Amino acid sequence: MPIVTEAQLRNQIRQPQKGMSVRLPADARLSPSAQDFLKEWNMEVIIEGAPSGASAGDEPAAKPGWDKPGEFPVVLSGELPRCSTCGMPVKPKPEHMTQLDGSHFAPKTHPRIRFRGKMDTLHGLFLLVGAQARKAGQPKLADALDTLAAYCREISSAEYNQRTVAPLQLDGKSDDELRKATHTPKESIGIDHIVPGPQDPELLLWLNYLRTQVREAEIAALDAFTCHEGSEPDEPELARAVNRLSNAVYYLELMLKAGKLSK
Repeated sequence: MPIVTEAQLRNQIRQPQKGMSVRLPADARLSPSAQDFLKEWNMEVIIEGAPSGASAGDEPAAKPGWDKPGEFPVVLSGELPRCSTCGMPVKPKPEHMTQLDGSHFAPKTHPRIRFRGKMDTLHGLFLLVGAQARKAGQPKLADALDTLAAYCREISSAEYNQRTVAPLQLDGKSDDELRKATHTPKESIGIDHIVPGPQDPELLLWLNYLRTQVREAEIAALDAFTCHEGSEPDEPELARAVNRLSNAVYYLELMLKAGKLSK
């Protein structure tokens, strides 16, 4: 599945104009900077092979490539992984170490492993809260939580393979649209910001707890990929992806509170 960057778009378009159209393969993914470039010029994305007049914004939107069932993430093949500290091949794997990537083992206290553990916890929580939503007769909410569980797997896969993480999509909205909706809920959803309390239904409280765990995962991402306190992280897209995951959970809280998640 190709990732289209801003540089590739600029090379393709050469002289951008407001409102012009750009054609992309059906399986293409846009990097965050490419998305920003398209929005800056208000360009229409035409998906190749789609019916006439169809574009990336048409609904119902096709599922993104990452929204699929999970699979075991680690496949051992090729040369023996090496210790990330001393550089020597490792066999058998010591109990205090785990696989950092396809080529290295690292201590289980490594910041990237801590972040990976946070994402594992999040994945499990999304599935559990999704099960609660189904029990409560909220299938649309449950499906949305399944999608966000899949996005946890996408973030973990991108971290493990050190590749660009795909942008989040939920309920036909891009990650930036979700962010805007959660920053201006009165305008976008019709209700003010909410502060969940004891009077709220249990399902809303579960969503609120889930959001707090996403925020902790974002901090773990910054800890894992920031060399010096206050500096830009080495992998800003991973931290950004987790931040947008937090936006998505709050969006679901708002939609549930507003009664806009049809049963």
